[in-house]
Amino acid sequence: MELTTDLTTEKIARAFSSHRFDVALPHLADDVVWTLVGNKPLLGRKKVEKACKATAHDLAEVTTEFQRFRTVVGEDSVVVDSLARYSEPDGNVSIVASCDVYDFVDGRISEIVSYTVELPES
Repeated sequence: MELTTDLTTEKIARAFSSHRFDVALPHLADDVVWTLVGNKPLLGRKKVEKACKATAHDLAEVTTEFQRFRTVVGEDSVVVDSLARYSEPDGNVSIVASCDVYDFVDGRISEIVSYTVELPES
C-alpha cells in the first residue's frame, strides 16, 4: 500500500539524515532494514524507531551544523552525503562524514545503509 504524502523520497531521506526523525519515521516500511556499516543490521520498524529516538535524545543538547549536505536521487533510491559538526555544551566537538543510501518501496523506506567516519577537527 502506497503512503499518501506531499513529501518526496528526497525530502524523507534528507529529514532522516538531518536527524528530523519525526518527519521521517512515519515513512518507514514495517520490515525496514538499517545497516550501520560495521554493526549488525537493525531489523524492523520498532528497532529503527528505538535507535532514532535514542539518537534524538543524545543530540538534544548538541548543536549540529551541516557543512556539506547533498543528495543524489534515483528512481527508487536516494543518497545523502553529509559532513556535520556536532558541538556539545561542554565544548567537545565531533566532525562526522556520512553517506546514507535509502531504498524506497511504495513511498516507504525499505532499507538504509549508513557509512560514517569521525574526522579529526581541523
